[in-house]
Amino acid sequence: MASASSNALSIPSSSALVDAKAPRQTTAASPPCVSLPTLPPPPVQSQSRAGKTTAYCRKIARNVMAMATGEALATREAPVDLAVAPAELPAFIKTLQETWDKVEDKYAVSTLAVSGLVAVVGSAGLVSAIDRLPLIPGFLEAVGVGYSGYFAYKYLLFKPDRDAMLKKVKETYKEILGIS
Repeated sequence: MASASSNALSIPSSSALVDAKAPRQTTAASPPCVSLPTLPPPPVQSQSRAGKTTAYCRKIARNVMAMATGEALATREAPVDLAVAPAELPAFIKTLQETWDKVEDKYAVSTLAVSGLVAVVGSAGLVSAIDRLPLIPGFLEAVGVGYSGYFAYKYLLFKPDRDAMLKKVKETYKEILGIS
């Protein structure tokens, strides 16, 4: 194929040029267009896989609808006993559900949660923007190292200072928890 294409794509010599135009080639000498090889058909696996995925999604949708309406599940597997499923939840989820059920003003709690999430994302954006400034990150790092040194000197270097700091931490802990 390479030798045939190199013969067909030869450059005419300068003596063949007449009036700054290339000579016309006959249609018998060169093909009218270059054809590319055809692509192989797509693999059969992808078609069957797409069908399996679609069937699985339909099966899940039927099961969701059946569970929502209270009908029997539309699977060949043994149906899941819905009374046993909540007992298998982790203790954290149970506590979270019980706490949510006790909340009287769910709208206010939801609003606070969304506001907290927006504040966290906004703070991350602010810190990222400050970090991209030329001199500020280095300055803030120096301030952090300096304050860490000051804290270690004031509270951790000598034993009486460590004891005073631990006493203050324990008092704050008890105050937060409400322990007398």
